[in-house]
Amino acid sequence: MQTTLGASVTFVGIGLHSGKPVRMIAHPAPAGHGIVFRRTDVTGVDPRIPALWDHVTPSKLCTLIVNADGVSVSTIEHIMAALAGLGIGNALIEIDGPEVPILDGSSAPFVKAIRRVGLRRLDADLRAIRVLHPVEVREGEAVARLEPAPTLEIDFAIDFADAAIGKQAKSLKMANGAFVRELMDSRTFCRQADVDFMRANGLALGGTYENAVVVDGAEVLSPGGLRHADEAVRHKMLDAMGDLALAGAPLMARYVGNRAGHALTNKLLRALFADPDAWIWETCSPEQAHRLPGAGVLRGSMAAR
Repeated sequence: MQTTLGASVTFVGIGLHSGKPVRMIAHPAPAGHGIVFRRTDVTGVDPRIPALWDHVTPSKLCTLIVNADGVSVSTIEHIMAALAGLGIGNALIEIDGPEVPILDGSSAPFVKAIRRVGLRRLDADLRAIRVLHPVEVREGEAVARLEPAPTLEIDFAIDFADAAIGKQAKSLKMANGAFVRELMDSRTFCRQADVDFMRANGLALGGTYENAVVVDGAEVLSPGGLRHADEAVRHKMLDAMGDLALAGAPLMARYVGNRAGHALTNKLLRALFADPDAWIWETCSPEQAHRLPGAGVLRGSMAAR
């Protein structure tokens, strides 16, 4: 069955890149609604932006969606990952600015708040996107690929010169609450040199050592150090989870990323949907739904409707 939030949830914080205060409220929505953002500070034009792959516009540092009237919301990947990881496919997200609050730099604050209100089953079948044959895109050394699989799997590898990160790789099947257990608390990360460059160019104005893992060579500058020894690759998997959610439905596929980022994952979705022989819609049986991300995570607080 399709799902939505059990009740509205409010998030207040600052934008990572703008540094400006922002208030965001995620509301329940009916079956077939999907995830849609609505800018409450916008008048005179359409304030709604569907969280879909074909609304993404190029941005190196985050995932940015825009509608036909040019209204946009950026840095949506962490809230999208939280919703996907909890199996929530319908929500209206009202926001009073152009950027989702960064909170602690991970998906954990979103997940924890949503788990408190639970989710609600809707009287509509759940449909997923089954990948039928491999689709791959490349940019230099970066590679992103989708392969057929019975549920969403994420396999990621990174390689950074900084010894605090270095080479890391991890693979997970995203069923049975794997996102909540393994990925949700891993924070965005960057190098100190990148921070200096971004701030010199008017970016990362809301970034702190508390809402991002900042490294300099072998040193982790953020207080308390790492939450996981491989926190960096876990966060890249978290980002991929959020970016893949822009497919508009759960994916039955294995995602393989090597040095991939937001833009390349979106390019991969565009390549997938450009090939009508590479995918099909599939109505999920209860057994199939149980293998998808989020199955069982909120069981104790779920209410049928």
